[in-house]
Amino acid sequence: MTTPSAAETPPDQQHQPVTSSPPPAGVPQVQQHRILRTRAGATWVAAAIFAAILLLLLIFILENGHTVAISFFGASGHLPLGVALLLAAVLGVLLVAIPGTARIIQLRITARRHRMLDVGAAAQGQSPQAPSGNADPAQAR
Repeated sequence: MTTPSAAETPPDQQHQPVTSSPPPAGVPQVQQHRILRTRAGATWVAAAIFAAILLLLLIFILENGHTVAISFFGASGHLPLGVALLLAAVLGVLLVAIPGTARIIQLRITARRHRMLDVGAAAQGQSPQAPSGNADPAQAR
């Protein structure tokens, strides 16, 4: 495996010198290098954490294998306790994530609309002005 030269390495991934206190007299000064973090390294750490969480979930499900009766809007069945609790947690996350995603989309649409108004005003030679009233239409309700 070959190491790319400094000319081939993007500037944000090149080694950055680390400053330190000067060495005592008579000792040659050696320049220290610090390796910057990369996306590949972050992905590796995220995959390791994800694998550990999955292992913990698997242990949780296997240790809570007692069968329980589940009823929901007339539908009923029997599930292992660990699976039922995990399913409830996932549904709880979805109850938070879906409205949160809708709000983020709403804010992005509003921001895009304001950006387009600013671009149109700049094209006409006017200075962009803040809209009168509330900038967020969802808060006006």
